[in-house]
Amino acid sequence: MPEMTFTVRWPDGRVDDCYSPSLVMHDHLDVGATYTVEDFVNRAAIALDQASERVRARFGFACSASAASSERVRLTGALFEPTETVQVLRMQPPLPEESS
Repeated sequence: MPEMTFTVRWPDGRVDDCYSPSLVMHDHLDVGATYTVEDFVNRAAIALDQASERVRARFGFACSASAASSERVRLTGALFEPTETVQVLRMQPPLPEESS
């Protein structure tokens, strides 16, 4: 199962790398896109839950690292107003069609 990181810039300029055990993040976030904090936190939570469920389906247990990433995103997001913005800077690895 391919792992990935997604890198975001929070409203205060802080840049964070977040882990996902699955490329499913590409289904919910776009590189270069800007989302409100509220929208980003919701999208990330849904995607990380799906990633964890993919791990459960394959290995029989949920991914604790995915849950930790989701909690970190939620806690960091709570530091800002819901309407402030988060930018997705990178997603590694990119989807195959993005790399050509």
